[in-house]
Amino acid sequence: MKNIFFTFLFIISMVSGFAQDSYILSNDSKLSIEGTSTVHDWEVTANTLKGALSTDSKLLKSVTFEVAVADIKSERGATMDKKMHAALQKETHPQVIFDLKELKNESTLVGTLEIAGKSQEVEISSNLITVGENLKISGEYGLKLEDYQIEPPTAMFGQVVVGPEVTVKFNLIFTKE
Repeated sequence: MKNIFFTFLFIISMVSGFAQDSYILSNDSKLSIEGTSTVHDWEVTANTLKGALSTDSKLLKSVTFEVAVADIKSERGATMDKKMHAALQKETHPQVIFDLKELKNESTLVGTLEIAGKSQEVEISSNLITVGENLKISGEYGLKLEDYQIEPPTAMFGQVVVGPEVTVKFNLIFTKE
């Protein structure tokens, strides 16, 4: 009877040792997109972010992350927002989505990034740190608009043209559920 008790205790401790922790994206998370144009540099902010993360034995197991295209806003006003939303195909593809496939080199996220309905496998260098009960993923990622078949927006009858590359800067904070 004593052996059965210790065997049961051992199995319980092994199962709990492989427990999976779940996290959700905090409202304190930030994501911005920076780019250039023929007239000035610009920056827009993603105001609606949604995501989840899970770990298995302290190893990153999954990350899903979504940005609502309609809530990506600039400080330059509605005209720029309208052109950006059209380029990102807001009506037919209302979300930008990242889905982790694997963690490479403890700091490189490998996954699928979907923008305007086009998906690409990407490798994103990032800093992953634990802050108390939270996990923080931060960094920046440069991408070419043409990789997602996005035509750079223009204004003033083609006199202002957005540059072909943008930089996404992110500071994502995931809190334990």
